[in-house]
Amino acid sequence: MADSVWLIPALLSSLFAGITAVIAKIGLKKTDSDCVTALRTVVVLVFAWLMVWVTGSDLSLDQVDSRSMILLLLSGLATGGSWLCYFKALSLGSVQSVAPVDKSSIVWTMLFGALIFQEDISSPTSIIGMILIVLGIVLMLPSAKGKSRTDGKKWLVYAIFSAVFASASALLGKAGIEGVDSYLGTAVRTLVVVVMAWLLVLVKRKGKLIRDVRLGSFGVIALSGVATGASWLCYYRALQTGPIHVIAPIDRLSIVFTVLFSAVFLHEKLSAKLLIGLAVNVLGTLLLLL
Repeated sequence: MADSVWLIPALLSSLFAGITAVIAKIGLKKTDSDCVTALRTVVVLVFAWLMVWVTGSDLSLDQVDSRSMILLLLSGLATGGSWLCYFKALSLGSVQSVAPVDKSSIVWTMLFGALIFQEDISSPTSIIGMILIVLGIVLMLPSAKGKSRTDGKKWLVYAIFSAVFASASALLGKAGIEGVDSYLGTAVRTLVVVVMAWLLVLVKRKGKLIRDVRLGSFGVIALSGVATGASWLCYYRALQTGPIHVIAPIDRLSIVFTVLFSAVFLHEKLSAKLLIGLAVNVLGTLLLLL
């Protein structure tokens, strides 16, 4: 259908996002989370501007009015905050524990999307879908009795902040790319994230940690950055022509890829409780698409 041209980039965004989380976790094993974020942002920035050039988009920022520029800059700051919190959470906890909490941003995105963009989420399927998503997230959280690498509460705090910032980023990005080429808008946002991430590294005096990163780790971090860049470009391409209350759920289906890839490549166990939670989460997401 012509009016569903946004569906393919939304699905690709989900796939690349799922790949990103697992690759990033591998890179975090021997590298500080702030340093990983800073290095990845450079890769994403190069990737984003390369796509601007390849697609023949207007390289001039003259097409971006002051309102859109402010919104894109704010979206970039929110994205930077989400990244920093997300990778800090990943460094403290398992992928299967952090990812579900991070994906809780979908509910906030939908609620505020309805408030700001007047998108209708009052249907029974939307309401039931959001309830199931929240229930699925709760079920996917690690058991308090179980012993795991997610012992403690620090990872949870960072994961929650990651979700909050991610929701703000999506909403600001949606408003900021109205009338702006999606690839150019993504590149502008990425530039903000780069500046923010590297300023944090400098403020925390972690420059030496970056110099000590091994070549192999650089490769993994770069690959994670490429996957992130691809996910971003697909996501904001979809947002430019599609409804945020549908695109956000599709993007959040990346949790399926994340869980499966974490089991295969990170050898994280798939408990019955986690799989049930994942199934409930997916069911809720699918209901949002009806």
